[in-house]
Amino acid sequence: MLSGLRKKGALLALLFAFALVAAACGDDDGTTTTAGGGDTPATTAAPQASICEVTDVGGVDDKGFNASAWAGAQRAAADFGAEAEVLESQAETDYEVNLNSFIDAGCDLIVTVGFLLGDATLAAAQSAPDTPFTIVDFAYGDETPPNLKGLVFNTDEAAFLAGYLAAGMTQTGKVGTFGGINIPPVTIFMDGFARGVAHYNSENGASIEVLGWDPDTQEGSFTNNFESLDDGRAFAQSLVDEGADIVMPVAGPVGLGSASLASELGTFSIIGVDVDGYDADPNNSGVYLTSVLKRIDNAVYAAADEAINGTFTSDLYVGSLENQGVGIAPFHDFNSQVPQELKDQLAALEAAIIDGSVSVGG
Repeated sequence: MLSGLRKKGALLALLFAFALVAAACGDDDGTTTTAGGGDTPATTAAPQASICEVTDVGGVDDKGFNASAWAGAQRAAADFGAEAEVLESQAETDYEVNLNSFIDAGCDLIVTVGFLLGDATLAAAQSAPDTPFTIVDFAYGDETPPNLKGLVFNTDEAAFLAGYLAAGMTQTGKVGTFGGINIPPVTIFMDGFARGVAHYNSENGASIEVLGWDPDTQEGSFTNNFESLDDGRAFAQSLVDEGADIVMPVAGPVGLGSASLASELGTFSIIGVDVDGYDADPNNSGVYLTSVLKRIDNAVYAAADEAINGTFTSDLYVGSLENQGVGIAPFHDFNSQVPQELKDQLAALEAAIIDGSVSVGG
């Protein structure tokens, strides 16, 4: 009798041990029951890497440089199994707050968009030396921290082509441009545009006039903001009143107001900047002769690649015609109106800029 009880007890102990093993292996729903009765995940997923963008005041939907940077961040996140996050700055006072929020969140790369974030980004990078930062449109030179990469673009090269095109297409003999704020990432477009017109004049014995900007005196027209569509309309109207039939606004979303006016009047065309306006502004696509492309998306993607894969450096990125970091968009609806001779001249001019036989500087 005692022997039978011992055998029965051993069997019960064995069954109890099996029950414990089964519980440790988890329930059917993939959870494990703890001693306290709660459920916890059977496995813990590795935390996702994060690519975090702080916009300038134009906002992430500016159809310009903030949006282009965001597109690059999202593409990188998709390709590298990361997540993309964005904080929009409503005013310059938001820069530091947004940067600190992302530092506290432990982002794997913090992307800041625009020259105006230069000081705030440098301070943030110095305060968080283990966090990689990259900034669009700013280069720090010798004071660049090892965790901060500048992304700059030779947009004057592409704008030079756009100016040459505008000079070859104008019917009034006058073309115009205006800027948002008088800062280098804006005026570099205007410099290239004006000098491209001057090059056309010298090559073709023409005398096309540029309104709104003088690259020699660095004086011209500025709205002093990147937000007001009404200013975009007003500044474009002023240039048109002076005789311009092609206008290049270098002012972010402000330029959308200019394009809207062009659609309404039907008397002038627009050269977009940063992104292809034909695609970004579908309501007014028919007014875009071309756009001066600044491939911020590719530059942000490259910086994210370095940060996520552990190869990040502070080496400056410079977008150019040669590496396709800048360029001009297709002529779209204007394609049939651009003479083949002018297209051939533009192709030859691009090659000459790349090989250095034509300088876009003053």
